[in-house]
Amino acid sequence: MEYKRYHPYRLNEEVRNRNAEVHLHVSDFIYPLFVREGISQKVPVEDFCGVYHHTLETLVEEVERKLSLGIDKFLLFGIPSDENKSELAEYAYAEGNIVYRSVRRLKEVFPEVTLFTDVCLCSYTTHGHCGILVEDSINNDATIEILGKVATCHAAAGADFVAPSAMMDGQVWAIRQMLNREGYNTKILAYAAKYASAFYGPFRTAAISKPAFGDRKSYQLDCRTISQGISEIESDIAEGADWIMIKPAHTYLDMILRAKQLFPKTPVAGYHVSGEYMMLNLLSSKGLADWQSVLWEVHYAIKRSGADYIISYAAPLLAQKLQNNTN
Repeated sequence: MEYKRYHPYRLNEEVRNRNAEVHLHVSDFIYPLFVREGISQKVPVEDFCGVYHHTLETLVEEVERKLSLGIDKFLLFGIPSDENKSELAEYAYAEGNIVYRSVRRLKEVFPEVTLFTDVCLCSYTTHGHCGILVEDSINNDATIEILGKVATCHAAAGADFVAPSAMMDGQVWAIRQMLNREGYNTKILAYAAKYASAFYGPFRTAAISKPAFGDRKSYQLDCRTISQGISEIESDIAEGADWIMIKPAHTYLDMILRAKQLFPKTPVAGYHVSGEYMMLNLLSSKGLADWQSVLWEVHYAIKRSGADYIISYAAPLLAQKLQNNTN
């Protein structure tokens, strides 16, 4: 019997590189940043390696450093002071709020960057849920009206993309209608298939958005579902989304693949979320894996599954290595 020999494709690094079918580029990355009111200097987020709460000034410095690595796309999360939180999240769409000021400032200093702004209410509500509550239940229709106002506020500041993450029914439609009515051509990156994941813990610390009671399983996707996720993606595209996101990415590679196969004309972003990132960090800190190796493997897997863009806290580490390999 004759059999095909595959080892010649893997003999050494040069051969493996020549036969690689998946490649990462700095332009693939979107880097998340947190800007917070009420602090005078940047503060490390507890149990979240390399992630900080930034002031407006240190935010500008951070973006400048990342631009030097070639990273030019940023996803911005705003954290208001406690006195600016309320049950109805009015501050989330107030002109001059922390996101509005941050976008205006970054666009003044770095007009070339692409800014994505998270559009949700969890950091702005006293209860930490992503929408308006009526007797401890989400009022979907009241929430999407406010999400439209938030998105319009961000667009007025100069955001390139608004990224609704509340997982409310019709949120993309409501935002697109309001943006059109106000004359903004701002694009929408929809958190189209956002699962109720157990991997969001470090992010909730960073965003100061842990629910005061209950959980978000009544509005985020159940991890046992496939068809609901596909249907939500299809609906968001029909409602006016320009790009769609799968979140988490590492744990939901199958959904990225399905999304790319079913909607090939729509750019797909995968969000390598905080718990996935810290899982790799802790694995390597125990000497059970090489930090660089697991980061590369996971990000190649996300790209291989079909993601056009990767939202990642590891973007600077990977970008530095890619830059060194190019020079």
